[in-house]
Amino acid sequence: MKEMYPSLAIFILFLISTTCKGQQANTCNVAPKDQYIEVGSDTEIVCETSCIRGNIYWTLNNIRINESWSNTINSSHTKLSLKNFTHHSATLQCHSADTRQVLGGTTIRTYTKPSKISCMWHYDNQEDAVVPQLFTCNWEHQNNSSLKISYSVLVSSSQVEICNSHVTTCTSRDIDTNDKIHFMGNLIVTVRARTAAWEAYSDPHEFDPYSILKLIRPQLKVTVLSDHLLVKWNSPIPQRESHCQVKFAKAVSDGTPEKVVNKTPNSMDKVELIEKMESCCTYKVSVRCALVKAPWSDWSQEKTVLTKLNESDIQLQLWRKVSKQKNGVRKVYAMWREIPPTCQDTFTYAIKQIAYKEHTTEVSYTDTLCSSSPCVVDVNQEAHRIILTVFRNETLLAKDSVYVPAVGQSLPQVTEIQTSTMEGVILVSWKPPVQPVRGYMIDWTHNGNQYNWKESKYTNTSLIDLLDKKPYNITVTPLFDNKTGYDTEALQVCSTVGDPGNITIVNVQAYDKSANVRWNTKSQEVCSDAVINYTIFYSTQKGPTLNVTVDSTKHDIFLKDLNPGTQYSVYINATALTGTTKSSERLFETKRFDPRLLTVLSVSGSIVIVLVLSLGLCCAIQWKKFREKPVPNPGLSSLALWPSADHQKGICQAFTNPSESVYDQVYTEELQRTSNPPLAIGYNPAIDQIEEYTDPAIVLAPDIQNEKPAELVQTQHLVSSGESTALISSENSTFNPYRSQSSVETAPLKMSKQYKRLPAKQEKTAPVTVYVTLNMFEQGLGR
Repeated sequence: MKEMYPSLAIFILFLISTTCKGQQANTCNVAPKDQYIEVGSDTEIVCETSCIRGNIYWTLNNIRINESWSNTINSSHTKLSLKNFTHHSATLQCHSADTRQVLGGTTIRTYTKPSKISCMWHYDNQEDAVVPQLFTCNWEHQNNSSLKISYSVLVSSSQVEICNSHVTTCTSRDIDTNDKIHFMGNLIVTVRARTAAWEAYSDPHEFDPYSILKLIRPQLKVTVLSDHLLVKWNSPIPQRESHCQVKFAKAVSDGTPEKVVNKTPNSMDKVELIEKMESCCTYKVSVRCALVKAPWSDWSQEKTVLTKLNESDIQLQLWRKVSKQKNGVRKVYAMWREIPPTCQDTFTYAIKQIAYKEHTTEVSYTDTLCSSSPCVVDVNQEAHRIILTVFRNETLLAKDSVYVPAVGQSLPQVTEIQTSTMEGVILVSWKPPVQPVRGYMIDWTHNGNQYNWKESKYTNTSLIDLLDKKPYNITVTPLFDNKTGYDTEALQVCSTVGDPGNITIVNVQAYDKSANVRWNTKSQEVCSDAVINYTIFYSTQKGPTLNVTVDSTKHDIFLKDLNPGTQYSVYINATALTGTTKSSERLFETKRFDPRLLTVLSVSGSIVIVLVLSLGLCCAIQWKKFREKPVPNPGLSSLALWPSADHQKGICQAFTNPSESVYDQVYTEELQRTSNPPLAIGYNPAIDQIEEYTDPAIVLAPDIQNEKPAELVQTQHLVSSGESTALISSENSTFNPYRSQSSVETAPLKMSKQYKRLPAKQEKTAPVTVYVTLNMFEQGLGR
């Protein structure tokens, strides 16, 4: 009720002041102002209503309050009673019922008192077992105020202040020297919270000193025995009942959690026997203790010890792998579990071979010293037993043996081995043989050099602690009482399957509106997962990303509907069941024009040029041939029929004896068609008429052996009535002196005379024979 006293005093003063003023004041107000109360407590607010007439009402945070909480004291004062107020902060206002005018208001804030106090009596020096010097208390306090809070811890009924703090924990030092505090009886602790506006006290808490006493950490001693550890520690207060915990764990963590053993000793020297410790292993040991219901002491300093070899822990688990026979010799790889190298003793391993010869009871022995596992020995085709012995300082420590069957020996084996992989564990199952077995030996390896093996009584097992993404070869061998059957090897299986291999974009052939993308996938690991499909992503720098998906058999694709002259980026994702692999991004730029069209045009143009050149070359060759026609044989000429014997003599002499001929005769022809019989043509030296002929194709050969004046050369054309004469020249040509003739004896229907006077030559020169090249001879030869 201490919190209500200030409010009551304020209320009384408010009533006195308003009464003294009387009716002359005519004021309206609310009191008290800016009040702090403890959360959950009750409070009263008074509203003075001298300035108005009529009723009023209250609002809390702008929400109207039930009128039953308000009580009218007199005509000018109304009191509001708030019960169990829990708001952190609230605004109260008094309003006129008629005008809804705010007559006054106040703010109410709440605070809490400290709670959940816990204290501990403990030591400042962990090596000194005298009276504890420290006293620490902790508490909870919901601080909703912006005001600075100061805490104080008050002890005993006399409320002695032992420490101050601005946080919710406080430690008093050298409390053992405080004469006002006695730890013979129970301690009463109270926490005070104080601000400039309010003060709050926690509920008092009573503590038994020994229930809050934290013991000094124990002093530890560990002794290593042959098969266990002996742990001792001391207790600072032997008269009090206590309990302790012993914690031990491997010094080098291999995933094995640390172990804690609870022990309740009955004497000052505490002894804990810890069994089932691994041989030749380093352990860390520590201890802590506590009085009943008191907090735990700190853990003692850790002691590190190395355990000794326990002979009962030795399990050699001898096994062998037999290679195929070569030149009558087989190699046997004997393997066993070695004694840990941390054991501080000298150990010697020896292998003895016992050969069982066929059809005899004779046996032979061969000893081999081995430094470590595996040990390789040679055996023949016969059955053998491999015996392993282990010596410690020349004393037999352990012994084990394994059977090696003979070549071709009839022994059972397991069938139908099946394997599967799940989260890095290989599951193996098989079908047993018909004969009863005592168990099975399963061995596995990922490289053929390092083997793991274990024995099982069931037809299935799980292989754990495997290397990631490695292919394993697994073998199962049945075991009998004193023999082993043949082994059966399962198909190679991967411990885990990785993502698809690396994808490399090999080439991008870009065209104007398409591009050919080629890639390949190279797996860096044997156990990479198979690709299900490829997804090709491509886009421009500012455009959306497009994609195309193809199956795993495809390694190239044509990207269509691209923009000419645009830069694109492309990358490929390979998807498998285990995940995806992404290739590096590659840039390419499409052509402005289709390069294949340019190639076609280039090839076509080249072909046309070659054809034109070839045609021109052919024409040049034909023209050259035309210009270089060979001279025909005059003896094959059919220009005219041979005349009668009288005329023949004169005519033929011009050809056979040029020295006797006066004129050379050249015959020309005009196209004449007539039915008149031809006329005989003869030589008439009396003809004196000369007609100029301007055709340069006509060549007149004078008789250079005769010194007579040149005579007229008469050319007469004979047209046969049996066949028409064909002109070789075209209509545009003036004259063509060549014609086609037959050897039929005919006479010309019309004669055309062309004369030219040849100049007379006074001197004799060498005879000259003149030939005429005629196209018609080629036709004439065919006839």
